[in-house]
Amino acid sequence: MEQRVSFITLAVADLSRSRAFYVDGLGWGPIFAGADVLMLPVADRLILSLWSVEGFTAEIGEAPASGIAPVTLAHNLATPAEVDAVLDEVRALGAPVSPAREREWGGYSGYFSDPDGFRWEVAVNPGETGDFVLAPITP
Repeated sequence: MEQRVSFITLAVADLSRSRAFYVDGLGWGPIFAGADVLMLPVADRLILSLWSVEGFTAEIGEAPASGIAPVTLAHNLATPAEVDAVLDEVRALGAPVSPAREREWGGYSGYFSDPDGFRWEVAVNPGETGDFVLAPITP
């Protein structure tokens, strides 16, 4: 198996509310929108798939767990000022935000939660990791 991820799928309580946040609020453009799913291209060959809980349950065969998911999604940027600007943008949409700060590992990051409580890290990563995630996409 190749070392890659093609989809990240999140079960959401209200697909319309998630659409309002990601599409109307953040300005992300969907590649596909169905009755139970919204698919958003987020990187080269990577899609964030938002499924209604009902659609997710029908697809997977069991209901998703509830509570805070033990995972974060990350959006990396080149400078602390860019991190602060994104956190200000999502704060203006009403998202809960933990302010960014310098981290022990050498980076700068803060967090916000989407309407279903999924945590997003907005960060600057130093060194090779930052260089890797911010490398230009080549066709």
